Amino acid sequence: MFAPRVFVSMIGALMAFAIATYVLNGSLVSTALQTLICAVLMQVGYFVAVVFLVWKEARERRNLSPSKVPVDSVSNDNSGKVSISRLNRPGHSNP
Repeated sequence: MFAPRVFVSMIGALMAFAIATYVLNGSLVSTALQTLICAVLMQVGYFVAVVFLVWKEARERRNLSPSKVPVDSVSNDNSGKVSISRLNRPGHSNP
């Protein structure tokens, strides 16, 4: 979902909704209010869709991770275990 394309599409859909609502109701105030409510609902839907996509991607990455070794059990020696780079260890002055 490319955001600028979604916003342009949303504006087009809101314009079509506003025109149809005005033709059906004939009231400018009612049309503006209903179009505003429609815009809010569309934004909520877009937000929920993005959150769902992020959740789905995080779940897939978690399932595909090759090893789930806790950080505490990782050592720095070369005994075949995965080592943590010194940049990932806590502290400001790591030797």
